Amino acid sequence: MAYFDGPGGTQVPRDVVEAVVDYLYHHNANTHWSYPTSAETDACLAEARSAVADLLNAGHDEVAFGNNMTTLTFHVSRALGRRWGAGDEVIVTELDHHANVDPWREMARERGVTVRTVRMDPASGTLDLDDLRRAFSSRTRLLAIGAASNALGTINDIAAATRLAHEHGALSFVDAVHYAAHGVIDVKAWDCDFLACSAYKFYGPHVGILYGKRALIDGLDVPRLAPASNESPERLETGTLNHEGIVGTGAAVNFLASLAPGATRRERLTNSLGGLHVRGDALVARLWHGLSAIEGVTRYGVAPGGARTPTVIFTIAGKSSTEVARALVPFGLYVSNGDFYAMTVIERLGQSADGVIRAGCACYTSEEEVDRLVAGVAQVAAR
Repeated sequence: MAYFDGPGGTQVPRDVVEAVVDYLYHHNANTHWSYPTSAETDACLAEARSAVADLLNAGHDEVAFGNNMTTLTFHVSRALGRRWGAGDEVIVTELDHHANVDPWREMARERGVTVRTVRMDPASGTLDLDDLRRAFSSRTRLLAIGAASNALGTINDIAAATRLAHEHGALSFVDAVHYAAHGVIDVKAWDCDFLACSAYKFYGPHVGILYGKRALIDGLDVPRLAPASNESPERLETGTLNHEGIVGTGAAVNFLASLAPGATRRERLTNSLGGLHVRGDALVARLWHGLSAIEGVTRYGVAPGGARTPTVIFTIAGKSSTEVARALVPFGLYVSNGDFYAMTVIERLGQSADGVIRAGCACYTSEEEVDRLVAGVAQVAAR
């Protein structure tokens, strides 16, 4: 089988599975108690937090875990929104997954905040940067922006976007869910205020991750239980967490770090993700150009060589995305289809509710698999 559904969730390495099993068999306990497995659980979670901090280039006390990116974003949006009211503004974009749009809209509805939406250019698959600049005002409180589009693969210049937000006295919240498996995240270089991602998109379990600058986490008016820790980052972590999933998340980071040499884990991660980005560029070019030769196929987004991840969406004239996805299964080709919760992108591309077909390359994707996908699409298109 060739798995091209990585943008919706990658396959999991054996090392990650074994880390989860080892935790459950040998260390399973609740935290902060005096017996050995509880202390071992504390140590396991601390190591996982440290690993994720290395992935993001953050402090270990700036990394919180939760159910998923969506839940964490709702949590932060409501905490920030307690300070805001009528006349305040939040900026979102048409290019984003709705997990980084709807939590801010819901908060705005509750608080009377205005939401401004930055347009995307359907022809290029990129944000309208002039429209982004025009969206800011003296009342802008936050920019919510994706590091990369989970539909089109478009990579945004987060450092530049964050600078623009800060110039207007606003915060930045970055959705890095799609980007995390394909490029180097550096919250210090980007200077973003918050960033969220999910481990299951970079070879780990279903665990959400939230980065926040320590001073901002300390100042968030988050709902919490009175006896719970008020220290950063635990003050963001409500209830008992998914310990085995967090341990697996740390193992996923270590898996990524194992793919390249380096003196430190951060250096190995930087080298690994940089190498994966170069490899992904080659695979997406092979896929893009292969699809271009098939009659009836329309591709969308940034062409190879541009700022993009190895994720391609396309349609076949006269065939629904569901029909195409099902037709590829007998060839051993697994692709996703629909709107991928990036429904505004799909609407702006002029597609129906059935959406498009999406094929994403991961670290385990080979050139042979890409060629098989192109051949399979050609056969489906010719029927």
